[in-house]
Amino acid sequence: MKPFFSSAVKGCCWILGLSALSLSSQAALSIEQLPRTVHMGWSDDQARQVMTEREDLDELAVDVRQLPTRLATQPPAATLTTIVERVRTTGGQLTQDAVQKVQEALSLSANAALVMDGSSGDVLYGKKADQALPMASITKLMTAMVVADARLDMAEQIVLEPSDFVGPKTASSNLRVGDTLNRAEMMLMALMKSENPAAKSLARTYPGGYTAFVRAMNAKSKSLGMTSAFFGDPTGLDVRNVASPRDLARMVSAAYDYGVIRQFSTQQSYDFNLGSRILRANNTNSLVRNGGWNIGLSKTGYINEAGRCVVMQAQVNQRPAVIVLMGANSSQNRAGDATRILSWLQNRFTR
Repeated sequence: MKPFFSSAVKGCCWILGLSALSLSSQAALSIEQLPRTVHMGWSDDQARQVMTEREDLDELAVDVRQLPTRLATQPPAATLTTIVERVRTTGGQLTQDAVQKVQEALSLSANAALVMDGSSGDVLYGKKADQALPMASITKLMTAMVVADARLDMAEQIVLEPSDFVGPKTASSNLRVGDTLNRAEMMLMALMKSENPAAKSLARTYPGGYTAFVRAMNAKSKSLGMTSAFFGDPTGLDVRNVASPRDLARMVSAAYDYGVIRQFSTQQSYDFNLGSRILRANNTNSLVRNGGWNIGLSKTGYINEAGRCVVMQAQVNQRPAVIVLMGANSSQNRAGDATRILSWLQNRFTR
């Protein structure tokens, strides 16, 4: 982990209810060492620390809003037209035999997919890589980036309103009108639990309101070079929210630069104190919940039009990879596809 990111994560993870940690003695914990299950509530001061600088003894908790937002490196144009891209034989040339072997090895059920080497930007596997498709709740990564970029008070209490439960589609929720969480917890709820009212409330309380928030989402998308993407709402329930697997890989690469998004999207579980009740919430990605892979960022999604989707950044044999899966027909098949890709990368990425 880069030192700049490490400092940001130290500050961010201290917020996640880990009040037992002393910054002076234990702030050097890496993100991999932090517990993924949290049972404590946040104070307002802790929530603010997500987005503010703090200097405590020898440690500086870097403002995670100042993490650079970089454009993902695009592969050379000559590699963009094949279904399986940059799959090389020993001699370094793409062959139909190599393409066939990769397709047989992965045998993905997803309608569309992309696997990218996070270090080089090379696309190792692509299936409908440039076709714009509904992304469902993958949308919430863009929602989180827009909130983080706005430098808002993360300790501000947000009360869920009836309008937060109204959207293009009806979706189940464990939240209720009147539930109150601070902005940081709403972001965690949106990223880890994929709660739509939480994402909607983040947009509603954005400077300029809901319309300004959606406008900012599309401006951010454009700045990242996501030429196929469009965002119509912050939850992903809007079927107009579309992007190609290639553009979603760009979004994942950008979102990974935010320490708060890395931590929140890979939190295994969290007990939210809603005053009248405790809401036990688990991560929507079974691979994150099981903890068998080194996943640095994750977001799942589902609406009927999108099928089961997932995007991830993972470290495989100490090398980064970005995985995009869209249109699987079940959660089980989605997890199976992701596991096959990770296992394939484990063999491909030699130490």
